[in-house]
Amino acid sequence: MQGNTIRYFSGKDIRQILSMEKCIEAMKIAFSALSSDQAVVPVRSRLELEADNGNALFMPSYMPGLHRVGLKTVTNHKENSTKGLPIVHAMMMLFDSSNGEPLAIMDGEALTALRTGAGSGLATSYLARKDAKVVSIFGPGAQGEAQLEAVCAVRSIEQAYVFGRNQKKSEDFARKMAETLNISVVVADSMEYLEASDIVCTATPSSTPLFDDKHIRPGTHINAVGAYKTDMIEIPPETVARATVVVDQRAACLAEAGDIVQPIMSGLIAESHIHAELGQLANGTLPARQSEQEITFFKSVGVAVQDLVAADLLLKSALETGEGLELNL
Repeated sequence: MQGNTIRYFSGKDIRQILSMEKCIEAMKIAFSALSSDQAVVPVRSRLELEADNGNALFMPSYMPGLHRVGLKTVTNHKENSTKGLPIVHAMMMLFDSSNGEPLAIMDGEALTALRTGAGSGLATSYLARKDAKVVSIFGPGAQGEAQLEAVCAVRSIEQAYVFGRNQKKSEDFARKMAETLNISVVVADSMEYLEASDIVCTATPSSTPLFDDKHIRPGTHINAVGAYKTDMIEIPPETVARATVVVDQRAACLAEAGDIVQPIMSGLIAESHIHAELGQLANGTLPARQSEQEITFFKSVGVAVQDLVAADLLLKSALETGEGLELNL
């Protein structure tokens, strides 16, 4: 690769260059392309690092319309929290598909949080009631922050509640997001807060449902982005069974999403219970919310075309302003 020049973007660069609003618009392009066969996105490859108690994910994608190919790598080590290290490390690489030239490398954690939040923001724009004002967030981490920011970008949110196992982390989340978004954010200590919510976002690595079905009232919209393996689950199967279900990618969710796979395996729902892919709502080929009393559920395991479109938008924006660090390979 002698003579190649690429741009490097840190997490700070990504957050400064890409706004949530722009990223939500980019996700409309990404999901529309995915559901209309204009993007090639294999189900991610997963490598179990058994001796090191972790795993690695490899997510390739190709979008002919953009002439871009991308690869995101993600490693997960739960024990890192006891070592003062992030549980997740990620990196995104972007290439010109017309000639194979490497174009950019960037922090994958910031990009993942932003594009995942933006995906939920897009889903919320189609599926949440127009008058939704109260949201509950499960998981006071970077993903939870992005979920709340995205929901606030598409609905006039006035009140947010945060549910978390770590009190201090939840309190820090509440202070930060209240200041950032200029809304009231309260640490929840009771499921009564959930029962008062119009929108629920879950961003946790839970292996058991985070709440009981009885706490979800008619008309609620749910975004679930945390569980990405079949043995992980955030949403009660009974809630999934009575909800209109929209997924990021049907094949990926049927292969990986415990929130979908477990109710199917138990016979509670069939594969046909999935109403649509998000891209089908964006394309207008299938309807979104159809009644005020309807419970809607968006399940996302994350698809690589989201990273590809977000990375392309980042690079194009940076080239206009000269941002990013230029590197010679």
